[in-house]
Amino acid sequence: MSKTSTKGIWKVISASSMGTMIEWYDFYIFGSLAVVISTKFFPADNPTAAFLSTLATFAAGFVVRPFGALFFGRLGDLIGRKYTFMVTLMLMGGATFLIGCIPSYETIGFMAPLLVLVLRLLQGLALGGEYGGAATYVAEHAPKGQRGYWTSWIQTTATVGLFVSLMVILMTKSAMTKEAFEDWGWRVPFWVSILMVVVSYFIRKGMHESPVFAKAKSEGNISANPLKESFGNRYNLKFVLLALFGATMGQGVVWYTGQFYAMNFLKTVQCVDATQVDTLLGIALIMGTPFFVVFGGLSDKIGRKNIMMAGMLMAILLYRPIYKKMYATTDLANKTEIVENTKTVPSMKALEGTKIDSIYTTNKSFTDGTTVEEIKTIHLDNGKVMLDDKGKEKIETKVTKKIIDSDKWLLVFLVFIQVIFVTMVYGPIAAFLVEMFPTKIRYTSMSLPYHVGNGIFGGLLPAISTYFVTTSKEAGNPEFYLEGLWYPIIIAGVSLVIGMIYIKNKSKNTHI
Repeated sequence: MSKTSTKGIWKVISASSMGTMIEWYDFYIFGSLAVVISTKFFPADNPTAAFLSTLATFAAGFVVRPFGALFFGRLGDLIGRKYTFMVTLMLMGGATFLIGCIPSYETIGFMAPLLVLVLRLLQGLALGGEYGGAATYVAEHAPKGQRGYWTSWIQTTATVGLFVSLMVILMTKSAMTKEAFEDWGWRVPFWVSILMVVVSYFIRKGMHESPVFAKAKSEGNISANPLKESFGNRYNLKFVLLALFGATMGQGVVWYTGQFYAMNFLKTVQCVDATQVDTLLGIALIMGTPFFVVFGGLSDKIGRKNIMMAGMLMAILLYRPIYKKMYATTDLANKTEIVENTKTVPSMKALEGTKIDSIYTTNKSFTDGTTVEEIKTIHLDNGKVMLDDKGKEKIETKVTKKIIDSDKWLLVFLVFIQVIFVTMVYGPIAAFLVEMFPTKIRYTSMSLPYHVGNGIFGGLLPAISTYFVTTSKEAGNPEFYLEGLWYPIIIAGVSLVIGMIYIKNKSKNTHI
């Protein structure tokens, strides 16, 4: 490739990647702040239900992504790639900014979660049209034989978006007290996104239309009905279904396990301090991100299938040992408590009417340097312990562990391994999907399987897996923390079998 053409493709990648990174940032800050958001937009009397409701709202944004893929994919095949993902960028940015402006549940009641849900749905629709446009745009500029390498740069944007969201959250936390952040500071990352969206808008505004699409349009070779040609044609529909069940379905669950489920697991199951989790996850992401390009480029040489299927197989075999080791790393049963250092501070907090909560804060330290803060809240009414809907005493316990460096670096390594699985399945996927479909219906055809695989199967993972963990724990299962892994293991297993049998390593349908 000449220096001139290399410079040209870098311009395309920079413009596409920055906008896509910002859209993923917008999407991720909701998931990263799920624990705090659950206390703001949902009833506070049942923290577990509030957290699950927040994850369900988060998942709702993923569920509608296929509809966004159909709507914006059709527009992209009719009027062009550039203008379509300009619209998705503005829609995503506006919805994100407004989430940061919604009053809390205490202020406006059930209107709060309702408004959040509506804006999450708009985010999902916008994201459904974004990825297909960016991946198609880059692939249609890339030289033949190097599409895996060049499109893999787009693949880094999702992880970079998560990383940037974590960094913005960490900087916001460091600039204010814990109380201020939980009160209103959590809104700042949502507000910041609008500044990045404006910058990205002006960058994308100067882009030119894809030369492949421009040529097809000038020759009158664009589809009058992309939806019908994509899904009404049995030959093309076969490839849509194969892409979904043989690749993107498994890729989606591996991706969300390695990035989102790992984060939720560390915060809610292992109870590690949120700032420490964000830091160690950020380190693992920095270490793992270059491998998107490594595996994308490698797929140009040895084929997309070999790498994607190997990533799924490794994830299936290693998830349970990895998470077992993660849990054991911070399990207090494996540590020795310094009993004489334990301090419990009781306090009384008067609430509405005759209800008074008894709050006990216990600080513990362990011989290896680990410290634990345990806050136990006993809900009382006229001196009697209140009961929940199931007739159990309403006693809430919140545990926060601050871990030592050796535990932190072991957890970084264990998350890094999961990120490597992500890069293997995700690095080659854009080139794989783009090459399966002809220009005139490419945006529509590739967007649907990608967003069903990632939006439905992947996006539902945090809520489904957390539910499995919660119910298993309530049932008294000693290894409750592993139960959430059955969902990604089974889905990835089905995708692995279909992909190994029906997907060819080098596609004969290279339509670019």
